[in-house]
Amino acid sequence: MKFSLDTIYSIYNQFLSYFPPKVHGLVSLGLAILLILGIYKVLRKQLIYLILLIILLPASVPILKNIWEQLLELLRFLLSKK
Repeated sequence: MKFSLDTIYSIYNQFLSYFPPKVHGLVSLGLAILLILGIYKVLRKQLIYLILLIILLPASVPILKNIWEQLLELLRFLLSKK
């Protein structure tokens, strides 16, 4: 089975669709933390986490993109003059 970035994006977006739009940023942040923990585990010489890192690293792009978009939206809200 061939995976491309578009496939990973669609799986990630499908995963996010299970949550309300207001918590997408928190879900992405949680996944990013899990990714960082995976990297930490790799540095502690655990092979299974290295394999998971290789599989999950391309998925980190949409996760980080979603976090960035949510932060920008929050900053726009906080800085808007109403």
